[in-house]
Amino acid sequence: MIEMARERIESIYFLRLFAMMMVVLVHVTAAFHSVLPYGSDAFAKYHFINRIIRVEAGIFIMITAMVFFYKYMEQKMDGAELKAYYKKRAVYIVVPYLVWAVFYEALSIYTGAVSLNFSEIGLRILQGQSFYQLHFIFLIVQFYLFFPIILFVAQKVPFFKKYMWLFGIGIEIGYYFLNREFQLIPFSSFLSALGPYLLGAWIGTYYKEQKAKIFNKSTLFWTVSAIATGITTVYLHYHLYTVNSLYLPGWTYLIINMIYIMTSSYLMFRLTEIICNKWPKLIPNVQNIAIYSFGFYLLHPFILKVVAQFIPLSGGYWFHAGIILRFLSTLALCYLTIWLTHRYFPMPGLLFGKLPKRAPRFLGLPRQKEEYSDKGASA
Repeated sequence: MIEMARERIESIYFLRLFAMMMVVLVHVTAAFHSVLPYGSDAFAKYHFINRIIRVEAGIFIMITAMVFFYKYMEQKMDGAELKAYYKKRAVYIVVPYLVWAVFYEALSIYTGAVSLNFSEIGLRILQGQSFYQLHFIFLIVQFYLFFPIILFVAQKVPFFKKYMWLFGIGIEIGYYFLNREFQLIPFSSFLSALGPYLLGAWIGTYYKEQKAKIFNKSTLFWTVSAIATGITTVYLHYHLYTVNSLYLPGWTYLIINMIYIMTSSYLMFRLTEIICNKWPKLIPNVQNIAIYSFGFYLLHPFILKVVAQFIPLSGGYWFHAGIILRFLSTLALCYLTIWLTHRYFPMPGLLFGKLPKRAPRFLGLPRQKEEYSDKGASA
């Protein structure tokens, strides 16, 4: 919830909760690759589930921009504000990232996945490659670095401000072709995800106008568009990159997938605003879980690895039961670990990002009303 002189964006917490759950589900269901018979009916169905929910990164990126543009668009970011902004990002984003990058490097060395080579370790940490989920944090750090510049352009150029989402699409596609031809940037760049970011910036800038449209018939259009592009994206990925039964230029999948991520992220914004409007009593409880979304993102691969040791997967119907048990166990243990750390250990923010000063009651109502203070931007 954004606690400001203006209206609060309460849908932030629902967006973070859904995206957080989708992140975990993506990595839990990924086991179908190694367990289910290649090309079987069950294999295709789990591929569909695994790919159709891959909008979580787009939602998190959209949220990041939405929070900051809502807060800063009408403000002038002077030197003092800029210093405070970067200080918070360093403490609550960069420090937790470095801590967990080192942890996952140590884990990989312990399990024999990589060898002890300090130059390679340093390079992986700098490029967000220490573990499979950390590349996203690497992108988020880049967005934080460049946010003041993008904000300045939006404040000074009305045309850019009005059509930020369209600029995001154009720049992302242009970057793809330029980088493919000239290899401009050797690491994962924020330009490859600028579409959902500038969509979030646009929503944050025009939040009041966008909220007024949630019950319009256009919501049905966005629902149909998200479903259609989602099915198309999954179909193309399956035949292009999984069973290799189709050939199309890479940019075809890129554009359709980008449209799916943006339409579904925008649809999720509208749907979560509807939920807030219809069931406002859910907000405090959802908030208590959603404040840990950044921690979930950092922690869940390790928890899932531990859970997998106790819940093995086999073929047949037991595979479905195993997936459900792994998913629920990972969610529960992640929440329990972060909550206990928040409740009983000093400076939990250095591990799990920006958190309220006091931990909420376990899955219950908060002890006190906490101000938002940029919490939605942590992940």
